[in-house]
Amino acid sequence: MPERVTYKRLLRKFLAIGPYLREEKCQEGEYYFDCLSVCASAKPSPDKREFWGWWLTLSQSGVLFTYHYQFGYYDAEGVWHEKNLPKKHQEEVNRTLGHFYERLAHCLGELGGQIAPAGHLAPERIISAA
Repeated sequence: MPERVTYKRLLRKFLAIGPYLREEKCQEGEYYFDCLSVCASAKPSPDKREFWGWWLTLSQSGVLFTYHYQFGYYDAEGVWHEKNLPKKHQEEVNRTLGHFYERLAHCLGELGGQIAPAGHLAPERIISAA
């Protein structure tokens, strides 16, 4: 990034990407995003519904941003649990993650930043922009 991008400016840029940023879980150099991709059941009231989806942490070191993400289940208490996705929901959850990643990579590129997978992320879990 040619000029130092402030934490507040990054938050504004990340908020503009869509409803993914969980600002209350962020701190300077560490950003948290998630997506409730597929409702597990529409029977409970909206505030008690559970979802299948993903959550992603983004760590900043200068102009480099590294990501790590997990798939799982978001329960009625608002807590993520790492779980294998049911086969019928995998395509949709992967689609929402890919869409988010493209927007995130574009945003960081506009700011002169680079995005890369965390070193411990398995090769099959590496995302690339289309």
